[in-house]
Amino acid sequence: MASPHSEHRPDSSESPTVSAELMLDMFTVIARARALEDAVSVHIRDHGFAGFWHPGKGQEGAVAGAVAAMAPDDYLFYQGRGATWPLAKGMGLAPIIGDLLGKATGSTGGKGAGVPHWADPALGIMGEGATLGSVYPVAAGAALSAQLRGTSQVALADFGDGTAARGTFHESLLEAARWKLPLVYFCENNGISVSTTFESVSPTKTIAERASAYGIPGVRVDGHDAVEVYVAVKNAIDRARAGQGPSLIEAVVTRVGGHWEGDAQKYRPADFLATYNDPLEVMRKRIDSGTADRIIAAAKTEIAQALIEAEAAPLPDPSVILKDVFA
Repeated sequence: MASPHSEHRPDSSESPTVSAELMLDMFTVIARARALEDAVSVHIRDHGFAGFWHPGKGQEGAVAGAVAAMAPDDYLFYQGRGATWPLAKGMGLAPIIGDLLGKATGSTGGKGAGVPHWADPALGIMGEGATLGSVYPVAAGAALSAQLRGTSQVALADFGDGTAARGTFHESLLEAARWKLPLVYFCENNGISVSTTFESVSPTKTIAERASAYGIPGVRVDGHDAVEVYVAVKNAIDRARAGQGPSLIEAVVTRVGGHWEGDAQKYRPADFLATYNDPLEVMRKRIDSGTADRIIAAAKTEIAQALIEAEAAPLPDPSVILKDVFA
């Protein structure tokens, strides 16, 4: 039988207030992220660029809800899909798309093309590790730093269900739980690692139930619903700020596109989207329809212009490859 922690969902008695303004903000993030997802997909189809783009369409709601619960100076360590994480945390379109196209205007100055490694410490965006699974120890290190310095900062480590099989997940979680680090482990479980289904390789039915082994809360939520995700992450962050240690959150999401842009997904059944709840539509039902339409239209216009500007931006000088190298 699963631990009581593993199937716990936030109820109304413990839910933080979700104002109309906050719902509008989350919807705007999702709309902008979706517009960017669609525009990048078209750009790759029509023009192409070096490297692989791992689309995040269908997972924007989970990210929008999680980031809405974070403070501006909280640390974000993402290893997710798409561009919703940096967009939600406050990064502008020029550095986001600049990195995608390998331009000097990118947040890394042109070093993050194709598979981008967006970074802006001033926004709490700490970048992405070069290998899946590296997110755990570096996020734990940031949380330990906040604890030692006596700040109220919390670190959030984002990862996928496949990466939860890495040894670094268990090793860092053991120490984080023991030391009560201000850390949130946030899993975007889309149920498929490249082409391997979660249930075919996992000994547990959920990611969240693994929390019980470390004596911390494990919460499983509907990742298509930004509000439900916000409530769970806000509770976890409040707990971490209070010195009660880490939490594990599993947001169940849908990977609409392939593992990479252009992946034909022949390994998936034809009806795999039959029960899919689009996070954009889930949030649209919570706000005025006219307002929603205007936000979506504005997002599409904004992204289209940003792409034009990014294509016209200069390429980096080759010397950029030697910058920010410490070893």
